[in-house]
Order: sequence, then structure tokens, then C-alpha cells
Amino acid sequence: MMKRSGVWASLLALGIATGAAGIALGQDSLPEPSPIEKTLAERATHVTEVTLDKNMLAFASKFMDADKDDDKDDKAVKDMIRNLKGVYVREYEFDKEHSYTGAELEGLRKYFESADWSPMVHERTKGVAEGTDVYVKLVNGQMQGLFVLDAEAKELSLVLILGPIDVDKIGKLGGNFGIPKDVAKRAQKEAGK
Repeated sequence: MMKRSGVWASLLALGIATGAAGIALGQDSLPEPSPIEKTLAERATHVTEVTLDKNMLAFASKFMDADKDDDKDDKAVKDMIRNLKGVYVREYEFDKEHSYTGAELEGLRKYFESADWSPMVHERTKGVAEGTDVYVKLVNGQMQGLFVLDAEAKELSLVLILGPIDVDKIGKLGGNFGIPKDVAKRAQKEAGK
């Protein structure tokens, strides 16, 4: 189960979700919130929404820990962030278990079931609308997008990262730009297989 230790680790957070309003996900632009997301937000007791385009990511990366600039890994993560095209994160927390339906989850998943996006992980819990999905966008053998849908009893998280992604650095994005640490680590583990 995904548990958060308070509010996101920083104002900067990464996330994904897809729009249900006829968005062409083959494009490299962030989606508009879908009607499904608006409905989920109305039911949620707490909502976190992060939308960062390329310009906002470049600006936000300046606020990452400046003391770690000498660390090669941290510099590589900052460089990856500067090259991203966008981050879209939506997290919905509910006071009651399963406050969303399986049909709503399928509506969110269906936008990533295209030639541009390849499913990597489909995890399901029998009898309840819970599970995890990871989709990647590959261009010439390079990861150019990542979508994670993580549905738990009282939480639903959507994370969409567009742009060139270093599989080995995905986990380091957790806690930054609204990306849950456990979702980032899980995505790194699954994408590195």
C-alpha cells in the first residue's frame, strides 16, 4: 500500500494522468484533465495536481538541492529533468475504500493502449478495483514517456512523464515534482527489467 509521509516532499512533483477529451497521446504535450479526473476530484477528500511543462521543469530544477551539484548522479538527474517535455501528476485520496470504479480505471487506461505506448505491467487484485499499470513510450529504442496508474483502496495516483527518460534515474525523481517515492521506485524496478 502506498503511504505518504505528509504532503509531497516538495512543491516540485512529477505525475501523470491522461485526458479523456480526445487527446492524441502520440503527441508530446501534456493532456488536459479528463472528465473522469474531474469526477474523481469531486469525490476525493484530498487532491494533489501537478502540471509542469518544459519551461516550468527547467525553472523547478533550479530549486533542487544545490549542495549536491558535485554528485554525478544528481547532475545526471538534473540534466534529465531539463530535457523532459512535461510532468503531469494527479493523486486522489478518499475517506472510503474503493471510491472509484473499475470502469473509471479502464477509462484512464484506454488512452495508453495505442501503438505509441507499450504496456509493461498490469497488476490486479481479484474482486476489487485495485492494481498498478505501467506504460512506456519507446522511440528508436529509447524511453520517451512513462505512465503509471496506481490504484489502492483509498488512493489513486496518475503519473505521466514525457520526454527522454534514463531508466536508471527514474527512482531519483521520487519525492521531487510531486512524484511519490514508492511509485518512482516501482517504475524504475519494472522499467529496468
